[in-house]
Amino acid sequence: MSGEFCGGAVPQLSILLPSFAAREPKGWDPLFDLAVMADEAGVDRVLVSDHVVFGEHLEEYAKPENGGRAGGKQPTGPDGHWLEPMTVLSFIASRTARVRLSTNILIAALRRPVVLAKAAATLDVLSGGRLDLGVGVGWQREEYEAAGLAFEGRGRLLDQTLEVCRQLWTEQRASLDMPGLRFDGIHQMPKPVQQGGIPVWVSGTINRNVMCRLARFGSGWISWGRDADEITTAIPRMRAALADLGRDPDEIHVAATLPLARSGNGELDVPRTLDSVLELYAAGVTDFRGRIPLPDDRAHALDQLRSFVLAFREAVGDTATSGGKS
Repeated sequence: MSGEFCGGAVPQLSILLPSFAAREPKGWDPLFDLAVMADEAGVDRVLVSDHVVFGEHLEEYAKPENGGRAGGKQPTGPDGHWLEPMTVLSFIASRTARVRLSTNILIAALRRPVVLAKAAATLDVLSGGRLDLGVGVGWQREEYEAAGLAFEGRGRLLDQTLEVCRQLWTEQRASLDMPGLRFDGIHQMPKPVQQGGIPVWVSGTINRNVMCRLARFGSGWISWGRDADEITTAIPRMRAALADLGRDPDEIHVAATLPLARSGNGELDVPRTLDSVLELYAAGVTDFRGRIPLPDDRAHALDQLRSFVLAFREAVGDTATSGGKS
């Protein structure tokens, strides 16, 4: 997967799955039905989000200095129902055949690194090499405190987690010596199916720590905050930062929000949406992520999703073959 779709190749379409609910749902069938439809319709990737616990200070999400997003609001209260993403993706893997499975994002540092490496490798093997890991540091102090971890050190913990995973995914006999963690002569099988290990998508704004993480571990960048809002100007800055760190920016995928346009009656305006997709594609976006509005009837929903995927493919395919990506 690494580098396969970068440097001018055709971008991908990813769908966010409803793996959380503000109140206890009657069931989670809509989540899995949408994942199966995505698989059948030709969507490239399905995505699930992550929160392990909540504290009671959700207003912190609106503070960029803590890793949140200016003006942002959590979609649930502290008692919202959030499914654990690796478990969800394992269930989806058993019901699908080709769609890629991804976290958007996993607060990876909350998991013990050796256990996360094992769980991810297992899921990659059982799914036939379909797993992506989107990771980030998160914004909520209480999640780290509940895990017995220091919120202020979360970036270092994430880097340590990714280094452990990389070692265990790629080395037959792994050794590591880092502050607070040392092991030697460690074996973990099976390895992921994907050569070089599971692709890691690093989420964050363009700052020194995130760019170093992306350069060191990343297959893709998940834009965040103001950089996500201003993605066309953020991409050149991200690419320059990676080049300064010695990483070829052409190897890095770029994820951004699917720019959905609506008609006067509130329905999805496909032509206008795809016009915006092409503009972002020309700017360097390679993976478009969003929730596509669909009717409740499954047959009609599948037809509409297939039609949208086909229109997306035709639009970006024409651009790709004409060399439209800069």
